[in-house]
Amino acid sequence: MPFFLLRLLRTVRVRLSGWRLPLAVAVLVFLTSWGLMALAEPAGSEIVAPGNYWWYFVVTAATVGYGDFFPVSAAGHVVGAYVIVGGIVTLTLLFTELATALQTVRGRRLRGVVALDLRDHVVVLGYTPGRTERIVAELCVEPGTRIALCAHDDVPVNPMPEQQQVSFVRGDLTHAEVMARAGVDRARTVVVDGRDDNETLAIAVAVDHANPRVHLVAAVRDLGRRESLRYVNPGVQVVQWHMPFLLSEEAADPGLTQVYNELMTAGGHGNTYSLQVPAGPARRSYGDWQTEFGREFGATLLALRTGDGLVVSPRWDTPVPEGATLYYVADERLDPARLTARR
Repeated sequence: MPFFLLRLLRTVRVRLSGWRLPLAVAVLVFLTSWGLMALAEPAGSEIVAPGNYWWYFVVTAATVGYGDFFPVSAAGHVVGAYVIVGGIVTLTLLFTELATALQTVRGRRLRGVVALDLRDHVVVLGYTPGRTERIVAELCVEPGTRIALCAHDDVPVNPMPEQQQVSFVRGDLTHAEVMARAGVDRARTVVVDGRDDNETLAIAVAVDHANPRVHLVAAVRDLGRRESLRYVNPGVQVVQWHMPFLLSEEAADPGLTQVYNELMTAGGHGNTYSLQVPAGPARRSYGDWQTEFGREFGATLLALRTGDGLVVSPRWDTPVPEGATLYYVADERLDPARLTARR
C-alpha cells in the first residue's frame, strides 16, 4: 500500500500544486484506510465507527498514538502502517509548502515588492551606498523607530538586511504605487534624498500628493531650490546635501533645521559669539554666567572652553576660571566691559 501511495503521488503531483497536494493526500489516505480497516477488523470493531476512526486517523497519522483505539488483526496492523506512512508523507508535504511560502514571503520582502504594514514610521526615499547607511544608523538611535527604505530598481535587494528596524521598498520613487507600498500616508516623517535636485523635487511632489500633512525633509545640493520645494509643500524642511546628519536630526526633532539655519545665518536673530571671561576676584560657576547672560542680556550660553578642552552645555556647577571662553547666542555681541561692571 505505501508503494501504491508513492506511485500515485508521482502521478498527481504534476496536476496538484501548493497546499492542494497535502490536502489531497490526507483525504485519499483517510478514505482508503477507513475502507480497508473496515474489511480487515472483526465485525463490530469500535475503531471503524465514524465517531472513532477520524480520531484514530489523526493521532496515528501524526505518529502520536494514544492507544485508546487500535487494530487487533494482522491485516489491521498493515492498514495502520499505511496510515502512518500516509501521515508522514502528508506532514512532509505540508511543512515543505510552509517553508516554501515563508521563503517566498521573505524573498519578496528582501526584493522590496510587498506593501509594508507600518504606521508612524520614517520613510527614506533614495539610496546612496554608505551615505544612506549613516543616515539610517542615526535615525535608529531613537528607540522604537521603524524605517521604510525606498530605492530605485537598480538596487535589487534590501541593502541593509541585518537592520531589523529597516523594511525595504523598490521601484520608481515618484510613483504613487511606491508611496502606497512604503506607507507614506501613514508615516510621521519622510526624508527625500534624491540623486540630484530635480529628482528630489519630483519625489517631493509625489510625497505631497500621498500625504500633504507629513513632516517632509529634503536634501538639496543647491539651496536655491528651497523656494521651489516650498512651493510644493510650504512646511518642507530643506537641508544641504553635504550635511546628512541634519536629515536624521530634523527627522527625529522637527524644526531643528530652522534653528541651525538661524544660527548659521549672519545678521539674523540668534547669532553665535564667543567671549573670554574677564579677570576678577570672584570665582563663578557656569550656572552663574548662564543666569546673568539670560537675565541681563537675553543671551544663552552654549559651551565652555577651558584648558581641558571644549564642553557643550556643561553642568551648571562647573567652575569657570579666568581666561576661559564662553560661547553664546545673542542678537548682538556683548561688550566685556558691561560684564566686568556687574561683577
